[in-house]
Amino acid sequence: MADAVTCIMGIDPGKGGALAFYFPEHNRVAVEDMPIVGDRLEPHALLAHIEQFRPTHAVVELVGTRPKQGIRSAFNFGEGCGVIRGIIAAARVPVVYVTPAVWKRHFRLSQDKNESRRRALELFPTVSKHFARVKDDGRAEAALIARWFAETSPLFRTGVAA
Repeated sequence: MADAVTCIMGIDPGKGGALAFYFPEHNRVAVEDMPIVGDRLEPHALLAHIEQFRPTHAVVELVGTRPKQGIRSAFNFGEGCGVIRGIIAAARVPVVYVTPAVWKRHFRLSQDKNESRRRALELFPTVSKHFARVKDDGRAEAALIARWFAETSPLFRTGVAA
């Protein structure tokens, strides 16, 4: 497996979240909106993305429900997070969980999601169209989560230029 291409899957969970597949050797990223049907995560589509990109690592943002979030919304969010964990485990992709505070501190970001979009635009200019809209914050955050892992994990000795 020495010639396997490193691909880090970053996941910003939730209905407005996204998946990013980051190839650190080439500083390339592919992003996909979270596959949602109705108000639920579509597990077959998530698995299809994993099978297509064959990530070597997964990094999932470790989040919880928000204050004043409705019961149904909270249930669907929790169910979606469980599905994400299950699909990653079934695909046998090693996974790491990271809190927003940790990865955002690394990039010197606040909780303002527009800052995440701006930083993703700077780091991934060749795919800037994927981060152009305000609602693309999930894509930006998924890409930054994957990049955070590439820049901080001991698995990557050479690191990635910041």
